[in-house]
Amino acid sequence: MGKRDNRVAYMNPIAMARSRGPSQSAGPTIQDYLNRPRPTWEEVKEQLEKKKKGSRALAEFEEKMNENWKKELEKHREKLLGGNESSSKKKEKKKKEKKKSNRLSSSSSSSSSSDSSSSSSDSDDEDKKQGKKRRKKKYRSLRKSSESSTSDSESDSKDSTKKKKSKEDYEKEKDNKSLSRKRKKIDRGNGPLSSESLSESDPTEEVQVKKKKNSEEREKVTAR
Repeated sequence: MGKRDNRVAYMNPIAMARSRGPSQSAGPTIQDYLNRPRPTWEEVKEQLEKKKKGSRALAEFEEKMNENWKKELEKHREKLLGGNESSSKKKEKKKKEKKKSNRLSSSSSSSSSSDSSSSSSDSDDEDKKQGKKRRKKKYRSLRKSSESSTSDSESDSKDSTKKKKSKEDYEKEKDNKSLSRKRKKIDRGNGPLSSESLSESDPTEEVQVKKKKNSEEREKVTAR
């Protein structure tokens, strides 16, 4: 069994179209469109005039609608204007009442302006004055506290110096009393003063002189 020959002969479509000839179209051609019947200039003028005139009934209806619409707009405007005027009057009354209350409360301000800007400026000035007063009070309190602290420190230093001086004076008095007692004992003796007793009394006097010098130097340092 052999294979079937499925080959088909090639047909050129352009050649086929040429062999068929021109195709007959069902619709109008371009020539038919160009050769269509056209109205004359006079007929066009007549049509335009008819459009301008239009129908009288439509024109009358449109005029009535316009008039009614105008009346409604005027009524709405009057209502809005009346509401705005009433609100503005109320605001003015409130402003006047506020101004009167401010005049009564503040006796220093003799006359206040009618504008809202003047009332706001007055309130701002009062706030500034109050702020300045508060700052002054704070500064004074801080100054007083600093002065009190300095005075306390000075008093403490004075008390400490007084205590030191009192201690030194007490020691000096003790030393003087002891010296006076020794001298009395020596004077009560029958014989004259020996060289040993005199030598014993000298070092005590030297110690007292040294103590005095040291105390004077300390006082100078504390005073500085």
